[in-house]
Amino acid sequence: MTDLAASVFSSAHAGLSVLVTGAGGYIGSALVKAIAAAGPSRIVLLDSAEHNLFQIRQQLESDFGHVLCEPVLGSVNDVHLLDDIFTRFQPEVVYHAAAFKHVPLLEHNPIATIRNNAIGTYTLAQAALRHRTPKLILISTDKAVNPHSVMGVSKRLAELTVVALSSATSQMNAIRLGNVIGSTGSVVPIFLKQIAERRPVTVTHPDATRWFMSLTEAVDAILASGMAELEGRILVPELGEPTRITDLAKLLIGEAEIPIIFTGCRAGDKLTEELVSKNETIEGTIGPLQVIRTCRLPASEVDQIMKRLCDCIHSHDVHGLVRMLCMVVPEYVPSDLLR
Repeated sequence: MTDLAASVFSSAHAGLSVLVTGAGGYIGSALVKAIAAAGPSRIVLLDSAEHNLFQIRQQLESDFGHVLCEPVLGSVNDVHLLDDIFTRFQPEVVYHAAAFKHVPLLEHNPIATIRNNAIGTYTLAQAALRHRTPKLILISTDKAVNPHSVMGVSKRLAELTVVALSSATSQMNAIRLGNVIGSTGSVVPIFLKQIAERRPVTVTHPDATRWFMSLTEAVDAILASGMAELEGRILVPELGEPTRITDLAKLLIGEAEIPIIFTGCRAGDKLTEELVSKNETIEGTIGPLQVIRTCRLPASEVDQIMKRLCDCIHSHDVHGLVRMLCMVVPEYVPSDLLR
């Protein structure tokens, strides 16, 4: 995406009230700063991590002191907090970046993952509907396509939710991103740390590949999705060809005499990711993004799904939760850990 295009998408937020969830995260904080540069009427920063929220507020006050900033410490699962936010600040655009994302860790914590990523998205989308919020963008991931992990299936549920609840008056879409280079816990920082410490670089499998994008590319794509005049769709940026993780490791190692060790795929890992499922249709493009038509469930069905998932969560019924996930997302393949 060109700098001009990025400028257009950013500047379209001038004068708007914008809510960003997960505002202190790696993507969320970069998104907040890009929006702040456009001169919105206010930015509402919602994050459940106190330190992250403190940091992004400090950065905004330092770099964009003229922008009205409203930091809110809390969760997207807090219905009353969300109603207070939407009533007081009346956001016109919501960017939903709050999510748990570390695949192997989340395989061991399926209840927390579904509560945060899926139920949290549903709770936020319902609040947007109640308050007639014009636009909501879910930041999703290629791991939501034919998921093999709890993280992936939680994001697929989140996608199904915003697509089902979208309407002409409250337009909701999702954007699927690839791996954002440098994000917390991603392979590049891990590899660089291993190289700096002269330790072997660990790769799961010789043939593992991933799509990568820079933080700037990710933010530009998200802002473009926020300006798209459509609803109930999945948007996908142009990501080129996937990169073999082994080749990435060799590139970072360079001339250093550091070995690569193959550790084997972990629970929830896939060898390759996909951007579009065979059951989805590419409808065309809007700006720099592909427009994907995906399964659209009735809103009443999503209500029932979320109620049943909440029942499993409240009773701490992991087996029931996994059965429910397989029923709702039949392409989901649970890891051996959860089977």
